[in-house]
Amino acid sequence: MPFRPVIPEKLSTAVVRQVEQLILRGILKPEKQLPPERELAERLGVSRPSLRDAIAQLQEAGLLISKPGAGVFVADVLGSAFSPALMALFARHDEAAMDYLSFRRDMEGLAAERAARLGSDTDLAVISAIFAKMETAHDNPEEEATLDAQFHMSIVEASHNVVMLHMMRSMYDLLRGGVFYNRQMMFKQQTKRAVLLDQHREIHDALLARDSVAARTAVDAHLTYVERALLDQQRAERHEDVALQRLDHARGH
Repeated sequence: MPFRPVIPEKLSTAVVRQVEQLILRGILKPEKQLPPERELAERLGVSRPSLRDAIAQLQEAGLLISKPGAGVFVADVLGSAFSPALMALFARHDEAAMDYLSFRRDMEGLAAERAARLGSDTDLAVISAIFAKMETAHDNPEEEATLDAQFHMSIVEASHNVVMLHMMRSMYDLLRGGVFYNRQMMFKQQTKRAVLLDQHREIHDALLARDSVAARTAVDAHLTYVERALLDQQRAERHEDVALQRLDHARGH
């Protein structure tokens, strides 16, 4: 018979599995600090020695790191997703930004489609809460850029695909770092800001209606607009460079 004796699970093993799941699902994010030992042990309902054993295992696995005098933190498991040399290469070539947007359009369209079908009511409430902040922050380009990333990431989270979640989180980290383009430039012109907010509203409304086709279409339209705006910005910068050369020549420099 294929039966084997049931072996009681160590408490530390149960803690390890719970923390791993929280990291895998993107709930515990990189560089997030864990509560102090006493508080965390009480929340988990385990002894402090069991908790220490679990933390040691997670540190050995590279999922947690201990900072002397500061506490225990979730490791930046995405830190090596792209090498510094590759990031520098991306930054030097405009075509990388276009390919990046094309990749996002494909992946986020799929994520929006999945979120409309598979996201829970709570998932959609998170998306709505972030969109509400976007509406009230519609005068601060820096805050809008931050909320823009949070909005798109919340859709990926609502798609409930952990591989996509961590892959796209690494992509957004590159975006926040300005590797591909300056996102805040997109929010500095009032006309563009109004258009972008309307596009996010269309995505939001389609998700709340659980219309997967409309959600994917809205994401596609939004990122196509961003791509076109970026191309216009790059073209304007090139034209300005030529104009400055002509100005220098006209002044006899």
